[in-house]
Amino acid sequence: MTIRLAEPTIPSRRFRTPATPTLFDLSLSENPYPPLPAILAAVTDTLAQANRYPEFRPEELPLTIAEHLGVPSGDVVVGAGATGVAMQILRTLTGGELVTSTPTFDGYPIMAEMAGMPLVPVPLDGQGDQDLKALRRAVTRRTALVVLCRPHNPTGTLLEAAAVRSFLAAVPSRVPVLLDEAYVEFLDQADRLDLHGLLHRHPNLLILRTFSKAYGLAGLRIGYCVGRGELIERIHRQQLPYGIPAAAVAAVRAAYAAEDELQDRVHRITMERDALRMSLRACGIDVHRSHANFLYLPGPGVATALRRAGIKAKSYPDGSARLTVGDPAAGRAVHAALVNLR
Repeated sequence: MTIRLAEPTIPSRRFRTPATPTLFDLSLSENPYPPLPAILAAVTDTLAQANRYPEFRPEELPLTIAEHLGVPSGDVVVGAGATGVAMQILRTLTGGELVTSTPTFDGYPIMAEMAGMPLVPVPLDGQGDQDLKALRRAVTRRTALVVLCRPHNPTGTLLEAAAVRSFLAAVPSRVPVLLDEAYVEFLDQADRLDLHGLLHRHPNLLILRTFSKAYGLAGLRIGYCVGRGELIERIHRQQLPYGIPAAAVAAVRAAYAAEDELQDRVHRITMERDALRMSLRACGIDVHRSHANFLYLPGPGVATALRRAGIKAKSYPDGSARLTVGDPAAGRAVHAALVNLR
């Protein structure tokens, strides 16, 4: 699969046609399932105390996450989703450039501009993978942060564990590296990185995760970052007072207690993802294997065909699209929209 970027075009108003009603919104890589009953009950219970402020500085949520991961609670920073934590990181590291692949998660260019960090975009290679050699070459004395996504957003590709380790060893220790693992729960156990070993060897490493995707809590905005030493201490100073509601703490505790049920949901999503991918490949669409809860469909014409069928997807200037998976009815609609495209 070749990933190409093109200049966006402006449609002519003269020939604009009425918008097609949206039947399925697959643009945000959300979990198609509502929160588990135990999580809903735990969150509802906190509403009786909604007249009270949460903790001034969050302690319960970092401790809960730290105990689950087996790290010290001081090594965990929490915030309003992974995006909120990433913003805390960028504000900590202002004064230099942000190096990342392109295309990437939409939030990084936006947050870099907000933080006053010049963005250094590094194109993906021809297979939709992050080009680690090019990323390393882009690191200079001006680099304040390097971002890797694993799995990558929007292509769903996965960097080999050995390649990540080699990259971290090659990056100067003065340069922080943010490893965005927003979709880590969708990985097979064998594909997951050794969090403890990497953090021990690389004090410049930050690992970013979220409860928005596999856990299905996007609306509660719960994210966290794990790091060590002076770097994570600096990020802690950007913690917003009263920034973590009690509902977030209750939801995370209930989610961890329901791990088996959540894993069953993840399995159902990945099974639907792989089935849709194979059906689209049978239609002649070169869909790369995804390791997340979405598929990247290369253009041209894919985004337009989906839009005409009432399916909202994340679209790209070359006509490609990224769409959320997991809902069988939505999957059937995607297949019907694209079956005659090629």
